[in-house]
Amino acid sequence: MSSASDSPMTTPNFDSNIFNNTDTPSESRLETRTSSTEIVPKLEETELHLADVKEEPSADDPPISPTEPVRIRRARGRPRIHPPRSPTALAKQAKARSKTGCTTCRKRKKKCDETKPFCLSCQKNNIHCEGYKPVEIWRSGKERAAEARKRSLDVKFELPPLMEGVENDLDRDLLQHFASRASAVLTLHGDKTSNPFTRILLPMALQHEGLMHSVLCLSASHMYSVNPSQDYEDRQVFHRGKALQLLKHDIERQKAGEGGVMIFEDSNVAQILIHLLHSICDGNTSGEYRMHMIAAKQIAMTQKSANPEFQSLFDEFFYYHWIASQVTSLDGAEVPMMENFSLPFKINPETAGLIGVSDGLFGFISKISNLRRKLRARIDEKLEPIMDYEALIAAHAIDSGLRTWVCPQPPGTPRYTISMLYRQATWVYLYRTTKDSHPHPFIKSAVDDGIRYINELPAEGWIQSNVLLPLFLIGCAAFEEEQRVEINRAFNGLIACTGLGNIGFAKEVVDEIWKLMDAGDAESWDWEKLINAKGWDFLAT
Repeated sequence: MSSASDSPMTTPNFDSNIFNNTDTPSESRLETRTSSTEIVPKLEETELHLADVKEEPSADDPPISPTEPVRIRRARGRPRIHPPRSPTALAKQAKARSKTGCTTCRKRKKKCDETKPFCLSCQKNNIHCEGYKPVEIWRSGKERAAEARKRSLDVKFELPPLMEGVENDLDRDLLQHFASRASAVLTLHGDKTSNPFTRILLPMALQHEGLMHSVLCLSASHMYSVNPSQDYEDRQVFHRGKALQLLKHDIERQKAGEGGVMIFEDSNVAQILIHLLHSICDGNTSGEYRMHMIAAKQIAMTQKSANPEFQSLFDEFFYYHWIASQVTSLDGAEVPMMENFSLPFKINPETAGLIGVSDGLFGFISKISNLRRKLRARIDEKLEPIMDYEALIAAHAIDSGLRTWVCPQPPGTPRYTISMLYRQATWVYLYRTTKDSHPHPFIKSAVDDGIRYINELPAEGWIQSNVLLPLFLIGCAAFEEEQRVEINRAFNGLIACTGLGNIGFAKEVVDEIWKLMDAGDAESWDWEKLINAKGWDFLAT
């Protein structure tokens, strides 16, 4: 038996089945090494089954479950130009552009140093810096929506004024008050269609802003007297200032007529008349009405309106207040009268708005005022007798004229009653001027009859508006206590009915006269001196 080393070199006889078994990787690698001319591809060591492959969901397919998001594979395409940054590069990210720079630098796309209020960069380059946008506070969508709804609710466009001078709701209330009440207590005509203020003056005010401000000022004054309020006081001051400003402007641009006399337009004349009435409603005691009276007097003596209705209104109201001012003032001038005590103009008693003027009684009142001034001058100069021959003749003529006077109003009407009240008060005025100041049956009887007339009058503003002057004259002659009770009641009713501001001052003067009468003071007849001593100057109308 020979050994292995002695055996000849022979090729091993391998089983050929090993080349056909592809299940063992080691055997495959062996075959690769042994066959240098044949290349066998490499197979991945995985067990892949078609049942395990899931179809890629499309974008249109609904998610498998509400919590599982849809994943869409990124489409294949060209590789990115820039490769992903390294961790070092990510740590050094570029700073974002600032959004807090000034508007100018942001428009110019320049770096801003953000100096407030204007950046130094713009100043350095001599460029106008538009400043910075306001900082906006972040708000949620719900908050922004709520704010938008609020802004939509707050949007309200105010309507422009319909009439010049009537600027707000309060002014509209004042205009309504003037038309419905204030005008009614300034005239005997309670009906709006016949009231000269609503029929003549209001249409003029709609065409003239200055006159409208004057009307609203008068109305605010009356409203304040009825119901004191700071709002009414403020609007009164505002409208008065605007009215006087516009009146001054109109006068400056108007040209003088023949002889260098200024010719006023009807609207400006109406303004003067309204401001005269305002001093009555306001209860002014500083004599403010006097400057308007002087201007109205000049107009009455130098010009006539082309509108006969307005001219009649002006004449009546001017002469009424001019003559009435002599009853409470020492600074009176004689009103030109004819021998029969008539006023220097003609007026229709049916359309007249003020008693005393329409029936001619103010002619007598003016004569008595002139007589009082003459007697006061004789007393001051200590001349005897006080009632000289001329004074006696003048007093007798007035007394005779009152006795023959015929009331132009139909009997049984309120206007007839108040005309008779004026006649009674005029005789009381004459008695207190010419007789000593002490009780007497004659004056007691005259005062009692005057109180009866007052009690017969209806408690309506359009008729009560004319009661103050005769009530004042009768009150200054009331020596008896029971008479004073009725006088006090009439004053209180007059204040409640008309709301005129001058009534309280007239009542205070009457109270002072009563004290002098009770003390037996001979000067109790001269209430003008008493008013002057108080520093007052007001109209008892």
